Amino acid sequence: MDRPRLTVVVPVYNEERTLPIIMARLEKACGAFSQIIYVNDGSTDRSLEILHSNSRPQDLILTKPNGGKGSAVRMGYKHARGSYTIVQDADLEYSPEEIPAILAFAEERKLAAVFGSRRLKKQKQFIHFLFFIGGSLLTYICNTLYRTHLTDQPTCYKMVQTDILKTLPLRENDFRFDPELTAMLARFEVPIGEYPISYTPRSIAEGKKINWKDWFRWVWVFFKLRLVRRASLVVPPDMAVSAAS
Repeated sequence: MDRPRLTVVVPVYNEERTLPIIMARLEKACGAFSQIIYVNDGSTDRSLEILHSNSRPQDLILTKPNGGKGSAVRMGYKHARGSYTIVQDADLEYSPEEIPAILAFAEERKLAAVFGSRRLKKQKQFIHFLFFIGGSLLTYICNTLYRTHLTDQPTCYKMVQTDILKTLPLRENDFRFDPELTAMLARFEVPIGEYPISYTPRSIAEGKKINWKDWFRWVWVFFKLRLVRRASLVVPPDMAVSAAS
């Protein structure tokens, strides 16, 4: 089977309200050239039923006990076959219609990693100002510690060449997975490009799951991985097997 240009990993936890919409939009925007992997992270609503009802035969549906977004994404990564891999949240904050442009940008410039930046486009950046301030501070901390030049570190859209992705020793199970990925790319000197993307922020009442406690956990990951010797960073056995397959 020919290798797809892209793998899209969709972690799902209790997203029955928006899941049918995002699945239809993702299939229309990326289905022709992408492997789509849905990972049900122990949802207690109708999410799994919706996944089975609305997916295509070629889509991959994985299910696991609830363990956090990071654990769901890492499970999806193990099955990724595309040349690049990106994560699509199951809510409606990010527009899958923009993924093809990010992919074309990465392919044309032969970039190892491209982050979609919400800050590079003039648009509504937040519902709660503290979320905007928190995200900006995380970007500043990341750039200071790792000498990166990012404008939007906490973005969901992090597209990475799959072969590189599977060499990174990712271990975090919750939202700390996100800064861990950025830090690992920086520690292994993988250059990161950026591409402007749209953003439709949702409120906590609408189902936004990240909170202020996650901000401190995020910061801790940045400092922890900056202090660890790179030689001690090794790929977990499960990812190593997947990368070699």
